[in-house]
This record gives sequence, C-alpha cells and structure tokens, in this order.
Amino acid sequence: MADPVSTPAVQDYPLLSKIHSPADLKKLSIHDLELVASECRKKIIELVSLNGGHFGSGLGVVELTVALHHVYNSPQDRIIWDVGHQAYVHKILTGRMSEMDTNRRYHGLAGFPKRSESDHDAFDTGHASTSISAAAGLAAARDLAGRKEKVIAIIGDGSMTGGMAFEAMNHLGDIKSDVLVILNDNQMAISPSTGGLKTHLVNITLNKTYNKLRKFVWDSISMMNNEFGDTAKTAVHRLEDGFKAAFTPGAFFEALGLRYFGPIDGHNMEQMVKALREMQSLPNPKLLHVVTTKGKGFKPAEDNQPKWHASSGGFDIETGKNIAVAGKPSPPKYQEVFGEALVELALKDKTITAITAAMPSGTSLDLFQNAIPSRFYDVGIAEQHAVTFAAGLAAGGFKPVCAIYSTFLQRAYDQLIHDVALQNLHVVFAIDRAGLVGEDGPTHHGAFDLSYLHSVPNLVIMAPGDEQELRDMLYTALYEVKGPVAIRYPRGSGNGTLLRKEFTPVPIGKGRLLRDGDSIALFAIGTMSIRASEVAARLEAEGLNPMVCDMRYLKPLDTDMIDTAASRCNCIVTIEENSIIGGLGSGVVDYLNRKHPGVRCISYGLPDAFVTHGSMEELYREVGLDAQTLSEKILDFYREKP
Repeated sequence: MADPVSTPAVQDYPLLSKIHSPADLKKLSIHDLELVASECRKKIIELVSLNGGHFGSGLGVVELTVALHHVYNSPQDRIIWDVGHQAYVHKILTGRMSEMDTNRRYHGLAGFPKRSESDHDAFDTGHASTSISAAAGLAAARDLAGRKEKVIAIIGDGSMTGGMAFEAMNHLGDIKSDVLVILNDNQMAISPSTGGLKTHLVNITLNKTYNKLRKFVWDSISMMNNEFGDTAKTAVHRLEDGFKAAFTPGAFFEALGLRYFGPIDGHNMEQMVKALREMQSLPNPKLLHVVTTKGKGFKPAEDNQPKWHASSGGFDIETGKNIAVAGKPSPPKYQEVFGEALVELALKDKTITAITAAMPSGTSLDLFQNAIPSRFYDVGIAEQHAVTFAAGLAAGGFKPVCAIYSTFLQRAYDQLIHDVALQNLHVVFAIDRAGLVGEDGPTHHGAFDLSYLHSVPNLVIMAPGDEQELRDMLYTALYEVKGPVAIRYPRGSGNGTLLRKEFTPVPIGKGRLLRDGDSIALFAIGTMSIRASEVAARLEAEGLNPMVCDMRYLKPLDTDMIDTAASRCNCIVTIEENSIIGGLGSGVVDYLNRKHPGVRCISYGLPDAFVTHGSMEELYREVGLDAQTLSEKILDFYREKP
C-alpha cells in the first residue's frame, strides 16, 4: 500500500476508531450510530480535501450506510453499490479506516468497490445501472445453492435512468428472488437528473396524502408483525396496495413486481434502521425509496452539487475554496475547448444538436445547454439510447454531436454499429477521457476505443494532438465527413497551444510531419505525438535522426506517410495511449506486412491488461509510456541486429 497521508487519531474519531468491522456497529444505540455517521462525514471531507475523489454522493449516503451495516450482516449478506463512488463510508466501516488515506493513490485502495480488496465488496462496480442485475444474479446463486443470505443493491445518482436497471427489475419481478433494492434518490447524477422517472419520483416524494397514509400503513404492519396473525397482516397489506394504487403515480415499481416502500428520510437514522429491519423480514423483491441530499453536511457541496460531485483535491475544509498551486495557470481542458468550439459552430448552424448521457458538465456540453437549450439533449445514463437517438436525428436531417466518455461508449457498441455505421449516418462522436484517466482507475480508463472502433466500416476515426487540432477536427467532422465520425481526446488540460479564431479543415486521412529524419520513424496518434517528439529529442542525443509523424487519423490511415517512412528509415515505431491490440500499431503493422514486408516495426501502447489507478505519471511509468522508458526501449530495438 502507498504511504498514508496521515493516521487517524483516536481523539479525532473516538467512536469510528473502534469500528473494525460492521459487527462493531451492532451493539450501538441510535444516538451512537448518529455520532458514528458524523465522524464518517468528517473523515470523508478530510480525505477528499487531501486526496481528491468522489465527494457529494458519499456525503449523501452516510446515515444510509451506517444503518445498513448496523442491520445487515456483511460480508455474509451481499451489499452491492451501484457505480461505487458512493461506497467510501462502506469502506471505512468494513475494516479499511486505517488505509483510507491511500484511497485512489498508486498501490492504495481503489476509489470503487473491488472484490480483490475486501470480502465486504460483493461486486466490482464503476459504471452505472449494473447493481440490480448483479444482485439478481447473486440472489439466484443463493437460491440454487439453498443458502439464506440477504442481497441488497443500492442504486442512485441517476443510475435508475439507465435501461439496464429496468431490465433487471423486470426480471427480478419475474423470478421473485428475495432482493432489496435501495433507491438513493438525490435527484442528481453528476448534474441534475432528467426524464420522466425523475418526475415520477418527485411526485411520490411530494405527495403529502400518500405519505401520511404510508406512515399509517407502516405502523400497522409493524404492529401486525408483532401481535397478530397472517390474516390480519394480509388485510393490512391489501390496504397498503390500495393506497399505492390510488396515490402513487403509475405504481411503477409495483408493476414491475417489486413491492414499493417509501419515501423515507435518508438522513434520519432512526427511520433508516426501522425501515431496514422491516425489509429484512419481508420476502421477495422490494424497493425502499430513500431521499437524500447530495453533499449533505458540507455547505459548498450542498449549494453546488454538480461541482462537488468529485474533487481533484486541495481544498480548504472551512471554505471549500481550492488551495492555490504556485506556477502558471493551467491551459484549458480539452473538454472545454470542445464545448466552446461546438457552441461557436452551432450558433451559426441551426442543424447542429448536442447529446449527452447525464454528463453535461463532465463533457462541457453544459456550455451548449446554456447557450442553445432547444437543441441540447440530456438522455440520462442511457448511452445506448443516446447513440440511436443521435442516429434518428441524423436520419431527420440534423448534425448530432454525441459526447460520451470513452469507457461509457463501450456500452453502446451495438447501436454504434447497427444504428449508425450500417446506415452510414452522419453522427459525430466526441469521445472524452480517451486513454488513461489517472486515479479513477480501470473502470474509467479509455483504453480500448481505438481498438473497438477500428473494425467498424464507414467510420472515420480522428485523434487531435493538441487543442487547436481538436477545434479543427470538430469542424472537419461536421462539414467534411458525410458519414459517422469519432474524435477521441484525453482528460485534463491541453499543452497550451494558442488557439486560432478560424477553423481549418484537417485533410481526411492525412497526418502531419512533425520532424523529418532518416534513421527511425516514430508514428504516434493523439497527444502521444507530443510524447513522440520528446522521445525524438532523446534519440537525437544518442546520434539518431528520427522522423516524427502525428498520424491524426486511425481510419483512414495515412498510407502515403507510411510509404515515405518505409523508404527512408530502416525501422518504424508506433506509440499510442490505447490497447496494444487493435489500434494504431495493428493498422501500421498490417499495412507494412502487405506493402513493405522487409521494414522492421515495433508497437508501444497500453498492455493487454487492466491498468491500475494512480497519478498519470505513475501510470505512464508502469505501462512504459513515459519518455525515458520509451527512449530506452526504442534505442534497444534500433540497435538490435535484424
């Protein structure tokens, strides 16, 4: 494990320092549980202020998590956290308090649940809307094996807007397994949730008549469970069902086969404990609707929930202000360059539309949302729908720009092929967070997009080497390409390239020569072209005269550039921040084998493995994509005898 930033002092956490497993919560009173919750909240604020990480969601589920571990028996009972960024308190209470200061650090705890990290983590999570499916599978395995453990799925932060959650509930209602789904309703994803389901949940939450009757029914159920027989219980349950049918808008969850309970205050420890004890005794699938406040207990996070969904660290606990870092201001982020360029173009072109899957601020499409709300669409955490919706817009004569993180676009691969590429529809995919993303780790690294896109017919694939190229490629994608096109770009800030006001088309399938040479050719794509230039400088110091090519396009590939390099250089190297299988290296090697079989070639990229979490510098060193390691390996390869 990484060295901890600090060691939690007993005087700072008098109760929490005594919690070594959930068993230690069993004997605590409601009052003591509330104190534990307060200490957990304090610990999360302290932790994220130093290390960064997901923030608002974890603060919102403090009481829920403490109550859950007080009532249920983890790890025997299986608890699954949807997305997983709301599981920091869960980690604190399951024996990892002393290691929490290593959270998201290289060789430290992961920022999401991991089965390899603890028996209390029932299922690895990182993407949204998977928990109910996983819970249904674990429950089916329990039933087949004749075991009796409970299975609980906690889903929230907009994850219920994902189609997979509905598919899972539909199936769960059919197989009737004993699963508790806890809907953590904070009306937020990263940004405010959208759609009909959000309206439905708000209607339930605000329906005073229903809530008064619900309290009466719950009190009656408790009394019946304690004092009366099955006939009386059945009568009260029928009364409950009648109230739900009369006052719950659509009785949606009941229609899917899950008994609905709630809504209850997720920050009221006594209510939470009582409700969870009731859930323990009820068979079959059920859903407990819990209303929470994202960022609860930290005023800046409550006041600006989208901003405080996560923090990069370095903020003052008292004020919430970022702690200034000495040095020059950072260049704009790639996502900001994209968002500003798209707005600039869309203000002049009324056919441009923008689509996000619950990530307006994460993709900087909030700029478009604010400037042109009538042509902006947030479809919720529903990437499959986002892509086919974009296909429909394109078929209707508009130019949809679908901005999705690389790791989330994986979820819509069939739609990309079947609904967009097969029809050769002009949809622009703005693929954010391409390549490594640092501390969020393997669930969020954009390690595969060049590979999974490479084999799709009709698709043009671009990757800018700097901020201006991103602007120019967006213009090219909208006005020079007739079919589907993907632009992939990384997380974080650019390299400080000065931006021009005008847009210049990037010739389709043509790279740019960054440095001419005649000894060895370095072919890179995207921001790895900057790394290739660094490597070339090191190789020049060793007496070589390297050629450096920014390929810009994976598809169509610049074969003229490859022909030129093959005629001048006796070996070629490809460098990409993508899986070594199926990306730029595969394309160049395949072409060389067919056209220039005598030219030596070696490829460097991400390994055929899931890359861990850590800082970008640490991860580049681990995978061998830092300038020093690349230079040493390339020099060794060049000096090898054929």
